[in-house]
Amino acid sequence: MHPQAQDRRSMDDLPVAFARCFSGTEGHQVLTALRRLYLERRLVPSARDAELWHLEGQRSVVAHIIAMIERGRAGLGPAKMSIHG
Repeated sequence: MHPQAQDRRSMDDLPVAFARCFSGTEGHQVLTALRRLYLERRLVPSARDAELWHLEGQRSVVAHIIAMIERGRAGLGPAKMSIHG
């Protein structure tokens, strides 16, 4: 297989890998912690710009992880699970 085709296939399989990685009790526990630490975190109004940008970057990464999990679970068929809750 051509290296670029192999890389593309790996990228296509990535959402399913995310879904599998975060399935089960431990995956749910980690995802809950990520949500609490980064998505639900609030800064004080006096926070510096650097703090705001840093938190926004963290939120972006967690949001990407959640989106990949959702895409992967949508591709898993009838046994798909919700990550909300």
